[in-house]
Amino acid sequence: MNRFFLGFIFCVSLVSCKQHVNTKLAGPVFGTTYHIQYYSENNQVFQHKIDSLFEVINTSMSTYQSNSDISKLNRNESNTIDNHFAKVFDTSKDIYKLTNGFFDPTIGVLVNAWDFGPEGNIVNLDSLKVDSLMVSVGLNKVTREGHKIIKQNPNTFIDFNAIAKGYGVDVISEFLESQKIDNYIVEIGGEIRTKGVNIEKDKDWKVGVEMPHFDGTQSVIRAIALKDVAMATSGTYRKFKVDKNGNRYSHIIDTKTGYPSKTNLLSISVIASNCMTADAYATAFKAMGIEKVKEFLKNHPELKVFLIYEDENQALKTLALNGFPES
Repeated sequence: MNRFFLGFIFCVSLVSCKQHVNTKLAGPVFGTTYHIQYYSENNQVFQHKIDSLFEVINTSMSTYQSNSDISKLNRNESNTIDNHFAKVFDTSKDIYKLTNGFFDPTIGVLVNAWDFGPEGNIVNLDSLKVDSLMVSVGLNKVTREGHKIIKQNPNTFIDFNAIAKGYGVDVISEFLESQKIDNYIVEIGGEIRTKGVNIEKDKDWKVGVEMPHFDGTQSVIRAIALKDVAMATSGTYRKFKVDKNGNRYSHIIDTKTGYPSKTNLLSISVIASNCMTADAYATAFKAMGIEKVKEFLKNHPELKVFLIYEDENQALKTLALNGFPES
């Protein structure tokens, strides 16, 4: 997942359109970039407030910020959290239960051990070490009592990188709505939330699902229209390791074994009512695999999913589930 940091570089583009002003903001945040576009009637630019919200989220949940609430919790220096942390924790707990543990923010200790996280890899990692680390894994071993987090095991390491970026999208979106902004698109590192329409084009917001490329190039495999929903995408094709036999292992750690997942799933896009939920499920589904995802979605029609995967001949295939929109 992308590391967190805060940047205040931005650009503002104002275009008058049908009595509305089209405002565009962009800059670096959370180790990636953000892009925001919205229409207002009185030329409202919220850059300072948006920067402040980003800073608050960083201070709460950035594992790359040493003085954040989550970093101090992971070092057992403090267990006090804010409202943002509480909301993300509660949603994580719900999705942890619904996915039978396939979404588990406490897997962070293994993410670090395999050199996919903020703290560096463990040298000479073997099965005994993996087993010893797994003792501290399990969100069922962590509870919240008001603004306090209680860990049964002091070695439990919590990492919200698989959900916090989507939550950041929701925070900015809800702020815009509080300012009576009815038409917007908010995007942070590919996670998106929309409301209303693109007034200038008089159409729903158009977004792209990226084609998986292992060489770092970018292209779109499907362009879709979104309105009043959020979409998050999780991929295995940007962050992976290759063993001596040529097998690719993703940065998603199997919460049941503690080992990187060997998977033919390359990309999972999830549409949900909010981006935090979409973000978490996109990560969980990557760990679950195609058949378990298909079975899970039978009882969750509120989630629309688009899978890109390789078949047994390494040919690229796609699968749209629960009415994921066509191009």
